[in-house]
Amino acid sequence: MKALWNEKILADSNDTILVEGNHYFPPNSVNWEYFNKTDHTTTCPWKGQAEYYTIEVDGEKNENAAWAYPEPKDEAEKITGHVAFYSSVKITE
Repeated sequence: MKALWNEKILADSNDTILVEGNHYFPPNSVNWEYFNKTDHTTTCPWKGQAEYYTIEVDGEKNENAAWAYPEPKDEAEKITGHVAFYSSVKITE
């Protein structure tokens, strides 16, 4: 699977984890050069607190378009540190 935005590959992995319709990419498959952590957070009742990232490619920003659970609840342990994306980022095989 690949995550694409503005013709750049944000993440590329054959080992994504599908949760609630979102592909979670392992941290080592993410091109972190395009990511800037924001102060935005959300809380999921079963996954815990998510942190968000703004994606920046060639001067264009996609605010809070990616998120991860650095310390998820036990039920979501398998996605620790994995990154998922909003629909503005294209996910392809």
